[in-house]
Amino acid sequence: MNRLSPGSGRDDDRADTGADVGAGCGLVLLELVLLAVIFGVWLLTGVSFDAANPGRTDSLWGYLPWVGGVGAFALVATVIAARAKATMTAISQGMTAALVAVIVIGGVTAQRQEDERRRPVPERPDTLVGCRSGGDSSECARLGG
Repeated sequence: MNRLSPGSGRDDDRADTGADVGAGCGLVLLELVLLAVIFGVWLLTGVSFDAANPGRTDSLWGYLPWVGGVGAFALVATVIAARAKATMTAISQGMTAALVAVIVIGGVTAQRQEDERRRPVPERPDTLVGCRSGGDSSECARLGG
């Protein structure tokens, strides 16, 4: 078999297929484990063994930056793999980065809705709102009246 010199721009410059697939699978496995640990810690914050006081999970705001860090790691791995011409690793890491981006966007949306739902509704005051021109009390408006 005739081997071309390095840097000639041919297929011989690509990474070894076995190492490429192995690196891609290993990185995806590592990232899935990290995401499972982050998600598991978030879920465990709401576990309570007191039947009278059921637990509530923490806000996602503290965990989304960690998930974003996993996505950033996948994005950096994508760039490195693409430069090394490790096609399978670049594809798998690019897909992982895209999936993590969807998870972060979904988490932000869900947490914002949860924060809105938890916000207390202001009560309607039953007092005088104010007078319009500073005249007598007949010009002063009341709510609900």
